[in-house]
Amino acid sequence: MSESNSIKNWVEDERPREKMQQKGAAALTDAELLAILISSGTREKSALDLARDILALAKNNLKELGRLNVLELQKIKGIGEARGITICAAMELGRRRQMSEGLERETIKSSKDAAHIFMPLLQDLNHEVFCVMYLNQSRRLLRCEMLSSGGMTATVVDVRMILKNCLLYNANQVIIGHNHPSGSTKPSEADKQLTYKLRDAGELMDVKLIDHLIIAGHEYLSMSDEGIF
Repeated sequence: MSESNSIKNWVEDERPREKMQQKGAAALTDAELLAILISSGTREKSALDLARDILALAKNNLKELGRLNVLELQKIKGIGEARGITICAAMELGRRRQMSEGLERETIKSSKDAAHIFMPLLQDLNHEVFCVMYLNQSRRLLRCEMLSSGGMTATVVDVRMILKNCLLYNANQVIIGHNHPSGSTKPSEADKQLTYKLRDAGELMDVKLIDHLIIAGHEYLSMSDEGIF
């Protein structure tokens, strides 16, 4: 990066960090926010140039950026492991913030409420992940956790572990959810069989399965709403 292109030589209010101090984070572009995370450029490119390259890799879509892993980010010359980890950590914090906003609702009254919590955890993932919400009799949320993860098309779920955790958390109702990286919300036969298995096993322990949600990007399907079980 030439000395004249160095961020430190830009007009002060055009430098991402100074601009954020003066005008607030909302005034910055996606590339400028990303440049702050990158911190410094290379001999050929500024941090802002690298940020633009990363956004181009993600098709200028923050959702796609959230799906990139460290190795994929390292395809950009100038983005090493440390910078890739920093970016992935920031994206994960964003997901967790979304989830915490959902958790503040506490009582799950509908599939929409459940989807509001599951989506931040599952919508950006390239592999299947299975989540469980543990609720009390009043549908007050006691705990939400990722139980297992798998490959691109399937994950293994231990029904016994879910029921064991119900006893541990003193929960008598559960909502389960998993994502479909394919983008389709249509439940597979394996999805249905798992739902029936957990429903039937739960009845023996007075644990009610309220719903099973399938998340595909920003869309979801509720098996309960669809009358599948």
